[in-house]
Amino acid sequence: MAYENNDIKMESIFSKRVKAGKRRTYFFDVRTTRSSDYYIVITESRKRADDSGYDRHKVFLYKEDFNKFVKGLTETVDHIKTELMPDFDFDAYNHDNNNQDNPTYNETDSYSSVAEESVTVAPNNSTTNNNIVDSNEEVDKW
Repeated sequence: MAYENNDIKMESIFSKRVKAGKRRTYFFDVRTTRSSDYYIVITESRKRADDSGYDRHKVFLYKEDFNKFVKGLTETVDHIKTELMPDFDFDAYNHDNNNQDNPTYNETDSYSSVAEESVTVAPNNSTTNNNIVDSNEEVDKW
């Protein structure tokens, strides 16, 4: 799927949708740069309370920051689970069913009528090209 942004096509190579409640969805998209490199766009899409569309917020994550990002996120979640809320049952929120791994397109997940806020993690001009596309995954359409 290609998206137009200031006359530049941004190819989505892989997409994973994670439903989080009734009004919130996270999208993890792998895209390619003009120089055929890969980066991740993490999007939070929230349905507005007045049903007038969606708000979305994006984080752009480049390959040279993948390990730092994952480490920071893991340490933060682990701190909450072990230090702040050790007795809480986080697994009680695992309502995933088999269909979530292969969700169907739903018109309510579209990005029409949205306000966008973006945060960019800047690249450091690294030239390593790691192929992170899983050819067995189906790309979600949104």
